[in-house]
Amino acid sequence: MTSSPQHIVVTGAAGKAGRAAVADLLEHGYRVTATDRTPPPDGLDTAYLRADLTDHGQVVDVLDGADAVVHLANIPAPGLRPAARTLTENTTMNAHVFLAAQTLGLRRVVWASSETTLGLAFGPDTPPRYAPVDEAHYPHPESTYALSKVLSETMAEHISTWSGIPFVGLRLSNIFTDEDYRRVPSFQGDARSRMWNLWGYIDVRDAAASCRNALEADTTGSVNVIIAAEDTIMETPSAALMHEVFPDVEIRGELAGHETLLSNALARRLIGFEPRHGWRQGLPA
Repeated sequence: MTSSPQHIVVTGAAGKAGRAAVADLLEHGYRVTATDRTPPPDGLDTAYLRADLTDHGQVVDVLDGADAVVHLANIPAPGLRPAARTLTENTTMNAHVFLAAQTLGLRRVVWASSETTLGLAFGPDTPPRYAPVDEAHYPHPESTYALSKVLSETMAEHISTWSGIPFVGLRLSNIFTDEDYRRVPSFQGDARSRMWNLWGYIDVRDAAASCRNALEADTTGSVNVIIAAEDTIMETPSAALMHEVFPDVEIRGELAGHETLLSNALARRLIGFEPRHGWRQGLPA
């Protein structure tokens, strides 16, 4: 395995995943520079730079001197901004980070792609082609947010080829914190309430760990992997969920218990991802 980079810039450091990624990297001995366009979050114990990643010059300044970047800054979901703005800003930020990494000769780029590249939102009129959904289900964007991630995965592939820098795109599932887990009981009465991503989720601590896994993995080129928990967010077994909501969808293999319907097998194999947290360990009071 190659030696992992030591000075990491984390973009989007004031966000849900960003705060957790900064904390995880610091805990594991990395030197971290955090950046966002908002003031630093309370309790941040590392260098912090305010920067707007839609300005390429600011991106170069922020990344100068780093070994690698964990790029988590984007408009984080569809519907939060006008569609055209989401597409434009996300692809602009990603292009600036990727190209600055090439200019500065960073050793690795880890960045937040999305589960939405696989076809979300799923529903009766837009079911998955098969389940569990894996990386071969890509690309199937259903929003400008998802399209921004598909375009960025294409950019990553080519810039990695030009530069020789390994890129790892994390197709993160819906990130859950303790606050989010408090809503889990409300999901249980209607399987359709969470069908849009096949009842998937990822604990924020495991999302953060996946960033570190991707920094430390011995990968080449540009790879993109699904980051999801081992189970669904539902009490109903996975096979029963599929039978109820998507009865005509092909099931590949045997579904055991509450097995995730967003396969994390490739992430396990390529970057050593191993989710350790989930809602079945106990909901917060």
